[in-house]
Amino acid sequence: MRAIGKLVVLALGLAAGGLLLRALGAAPGTEWVDRYIRDQGLLGETLFLLAGAAAAAAGLPRQGVAFLGGYAFGAVLGTLLALAAQLLGCALAFAWARLVGRAWAERVLAGRYGRRLRPVRDALAENPFGATLALRLLPVGNNLALNLLGGLAGIAPLPFLAASALGYLPQTVVFALLGKGVRVDGAWQLGLAGVLLAVSVGIGLWLLRRARAGRALDGA
Repeated sequence: MRAIGKLVVLALGLAAGGLLLRALGAAPGTEWVDRYIRDQGLLGETLFLLAGAAAAAAGLPRQGVAFLGGYAFGAVLGTLLALAAQLLGCALAFAWARLVGRAWAERVLAGRYGRRLRPVRDALAENPFGATLALRLLPVGNNLALNLLGGLAGIAPLPFLAASALGYLPQTVVFALLGKGVRVDGAWQLGLAGVLLAVSVGIGLWLLRRARAGRALDGA
């Protein structure tokens, strides 16, 4: 019951935050989007995709990419472009850690997170798709750290990227709806965003608990 209560608070907070941004008439990054991205056709879409991928690869919040995608292009196209940008950024960081910057990535992860990431690395190595999916569905954690850790764990790219795409999708829809709702009079988009976020977090928590239960049974 406590977990359900937290999800309800999180959903209501998201909707309230969206309403506040809409009332203020501004949100981070929207001026840049208004000037260079919106109503620019294919050029604007390409620029958004490249900028969003670079931002995600550098470790900026992927939810922000989705928010600006919804603000610029609406819920549907914004979701698709933001998801593509997030996945491209994920692939770039994963490949960097795996092929080029292994020593640098190891220093960064060891310095900032230390032993806390060891269980995550073990889970990724044991079940790349399931562990990645569960972690992506949660609105906590560090997207860049998981990308780098996936590259360092030596897992196959396909299950990691496929699970990332699937796990990115719910929150991408949520924040694209939020961005759309901020730009127009879209109270229902904000409410739907809160509900979807609660559902995605609930699924992520269920997957994590299931994985932990499975490891406990294996060790019994």
